[in-house]
Amino acid sequence: MVKPWLPGFLLLAAIWGNSFFFIKVAVDVLHPLQVSFGRMAIGALVLLLAVLLSGRRLPRDPRLWGHFQLASIVLTTLPFTLFAYGEQYVSSVVAAIWNATTPLCTLAFTLLLRTEKATSGRVAGLGLGFAGVMVVLGVWQPMAGGQLGGSLACFGAAACYGLGGAYMGRFITGRRPEPPVVLAAGQLLSGAVQLAVITLLAGVPLVDPHAPAVVWWSLAGLGGLGTGVAYLLLYWVQVRAGVTTTSTVTYLLPVFAAISGVVILGERISWNQPAGALVILAAIALTQRAARRPVPVGPEQSARSADARGTG
Repeated sequence: MVKPWLPGFLLLAAIWGNSFFFIKVAVDVLHPLQVSFGRMAIGALVLLLAVLLSGRRLPRDPRLWGHFQLASIVLTTLPFTLFAYGEQYVSSVVAAIWNATTPLCTLAFTLLLRTEKATSGRVAGLGLGFAGVMVVLGVWQPMAGGQLGGSLACFGAAACYGLGGAYMGRFITGRRPEPPVVLAAGQLLSGAVQLAVITLLAGVPLVDPHAPAVVWWSLAGLGGLGTGVAYLLLYWVQVRAGVTTTSTVTYLLPVFAAISGVVILGERISWNQPAGALVILAAIALTQRAARRPVPVGPEQSARSADARGTG
C-alpha cells in the first residue's frame, strides 16, 4: 500500500532537488545577489498569501522579529547568495551534493551548542561525512578555475543551514505558539528586506528588466516553488509522516538534481562526486540511527530536560 504522505514527500524532493537547476539557469544571466533576492521576495509573497488566506496574522513580538533577523542571515541571506555564487563555477549536481551535507552540519552545530548529546555513533557519522566531503572535493587532484571556490561556497551555504537550524531549534522552533507557516513567512520577509538593502548597497539593481523569459521562469520556480510552496508542502508531510521520516528527503535531492542537470543542462559529473555523495548519505544515515537510540541519563539530566520542556 502506498503511504498517503509519499506523493507529497516525492514532490518535495523533486522541487528542492530542481532548485539547483533553477539557480544555474538564473545565475548565468543575473548577479548572485539578484538571484537570492528574487527567490526570497517571491517566496515571502507566497507565504504571506498563505498566512492571509488562513486567517492568521504576522507576530508582533519585537524580540521574535529580532530572532528572525539573526536566523535569516544564516538560513536565507547568506546560503542563498553562496549557492548562487557557487553555481557560477560548479554544476547544479555538485551544488545539490554539498546541500546534502546540511544534516551533518546541523548535528555539528547542535553538538557545539550542547543542545544534543555527543555519542560515539554521532561522532563516527561526522567523521565519515568529513571523509565524504574530501571525496567530493577530490582533494588528490587539482581543481580548475574557480571550482574550489565554488565548492567551498556551496559547502559554506550548507554550514549556514546547519547553524541556522541549530539557532531556530534553540530560540524559535518549539518555543513559540505561532504555527510554522507564520514563522516561515516572518523569517523570509526579514531576509527579503536584508537582501534588498545589501543588493542596493552593492550597487546592483534589484531586478534586471532585460533578462530573458527563461530567467524569470526560473526565478518563479525557485522562489514560488522551491522557497514558498515547498515549505507548505514540508509542513504537510511532517504532520503525516513525522519529522524524522521527512528529514530523509535529503537523500533524494542529488538524484533529482542529477536528472535535471545532466539531462537538460548537459552537465558532466566525475566519478568521485556521486561516490562522495554516497559516503555523505551513509554518514547521515549513521547519525540519524544514532539519534534514534535512547541515551541513558541520570536523575540530574532528566530534571534539566523536564525543566527545558516546561519553559517551552
